[in-house]
Amino acid sequence: LLFHFQILFVISKPDVFKSPASDTYVIFGEAKIEDLSSQLQSQAAEQFKAPDLSSVISNPEASTAAQEDDEDCDETGVEPKDIELVMTQAGVPRPKAVKALKSADGDIVSAIMELTN
Repeated sequence: LLFHFQILFVISKPDVFKSPASDTYVIFGEAKIEDLSSQLQSQAAEQFKAPDLSSVISNPEASTAAQEDDEDCDETGVEPKDIELVMTQAGVPRPKAVKALKSADGDIVSAIMELTN
């Protein structure tokens, strides 16, 4: 294994022998070159890849249903900070968060688990 200017010479299954008289080693095996700079560039490119927008785009029927849910949102008996927390953690609109909190009797963890599963 030799490191020089972001390039590694790698021997995956080496046979290593040491000279008994000195600190000299003999290594047998297939050496492969790994270029770290190209690996880092490809990893950086993967990070900045455009996200898949098909999951973000919603169909018109779903937006109509969301508008209907907004009208029927009754928040009595539920703390506003709990609603905000569930909305943030589960990534759902306010009416779904309220409904989940009510079905979980105000238990925030159960409501989030219900919405994320």
